[in-house]
Amino acid sequence: MRVAMYYNNNDIRIEEMPEPEISSRELLVRVHASGICGSDVMEWYRIKKAPRVLGHEIAGEIVQAGKDVKGWKVGDRVFVSHHVPCNKCHYCKSGHHTVCETLRRTNFFPGGFSELIRVPEINVKHGVYRIPEQVSFEEGVFIEPLACVVRGQRIANIQPQQSVLVLGSGITGLLHVQLASLKGVNLIVSTDVNEFRLKAAQHFGANATIHATEDVPSRFSHLNKGRLADVVIVCTGAKAAIEQALSSVDRGGTILFFAPAEPEYKVPLPLAKFWKDEITVTTSYGGSPSDIMEAIELIKSRRMRVREMITHRLSLEETGLGFKLAANPKESIKVVIEPQR
Repeated sequence: MRVAMYYNNNDIRIEEMPEPEISSRELLVRVHASGICGSDVMEWYRIKKAPRVLGHEIAGEIVQAGKDVKGWKVGDRVFVSHHVPCNKCHYCKSGHHTVCETLRRTNFFPGGFSELIRVPEINVKHGVYRIPEQVSFEEGVFIEPLACVVRGQRIANIQPQQSVLVLGSGITGLLHVQLASLKGVNLIVSTDVNEFRLKAAQHFGANATIHATEDVPSRFSHLNKGRLADVVIVCTGAKAAIEQALSSVDRGGTILFFAPAEPEYKVPLPLAKFWKDEITVTTSYGGSPSDIMEAIELIKSRRMRVREMITHRLSLEETGLGFKLAANPKESIKVVIEPQR
């Protein structure tokens, strides 16, 4: 079978691999759509394990089911979660499924940018979800990123009466904007350096946008009757955005670091000020099973308009182009690879 092998952002090679063989408790899934995630193009994060087949936002159909697999059959349309929790450990029982040790070492093989994936037994048990009839394969690639957004906003405890500042209007930033708008948040402001994405933010529910090179705290305060943001969501690892977040949060507010910065970067936290102003700094990583199910329902009900976010649909052979579009976005938002084209 064909795979798109990642060496670096500018070196994606179409290579041949043997079709995966499955055991009696595993599934073989034909990938129909696989989204390029922002984390896929973070070279500092990915290149240390190169060469490898990336792709974790997948939607496909079962083409082979092991004889001991229950509840799934050939032809079923599925979303497969690449990382799955054990649902039994201390972390899972306390609601922190995404820091479960099992979740951090599980994955399907070889990756979503391939024609077929083998779904291991534990993923079959805890990470396979039926795609509703109303949801297309290309919409199915949003299940994983939207689940992450659902989790992040729950952790940040976003409420309708609040003001929200979203730093970065890439795909996760736009999902945050749209979900906050769906919740009826009082004021949503989004930032970016890309005018195309700023326009997209307004299309998906932002009340206003600010170019990221401007004085973001001052501009936000002007839009919010003199107050800073109740919630700041950081959807980019850019140092400038992180520093803007620290200066843009109101007293009693919350900063959610949704995207990571490079490991060596240390956030200059003004602890005395944050202590006095009762500011919460928190993070979120991934999505739990309940987040995934909520994401599926949001897409199924059409309350989240995800198909409109797709700007490029490419074949497997065009994966290299897809990575360039995602790493250096001009007029791209969501790039979807379709291995069966």
